[in-house]
Amino acid sequence: MLHNVILVIHVLVAIAVVGLVLIQQGKGADAGAAFGGGASSTVFGSQGSSSFLTRATGILATIFFITSLSLAYLSTQKVKTSSVVDTVKEQVIDVPAASNKPAKPTSDVPLSD
Repeated sequence: MLHNVILVIHVLVAIAVVGLVLIQQGKGADAGAAFGGGASSTVFGSQGSSSFLTRATGILATIFFITSLSLAYLSTQKVKTSSVVDTVKEQVIDVPAASNKPAKPTSDVPLSD
């Protein structure tokens, strides 16, 4: 159960990290805004998004790292295996002792020596 919860969190954080990295501008994009380029009219302003997105990416990357380590730890733990054979008590079957008498023939054909 815990493994599935951590796995879901891990996948959601991975998607969020990819999205945040794709939203961020490259380092060279600031030079175009200084000369009147359209890059300065972003949602967060010309400089406001860098600290927020960088901090959010760092936090999500840390969560991704922690969930990765948690999943690795949980998958290396030995799972207690149980078998039906282990849980069922062995039953002793009573077999009658073999007698020294010859078996009664089931057919009319005589046996040859």
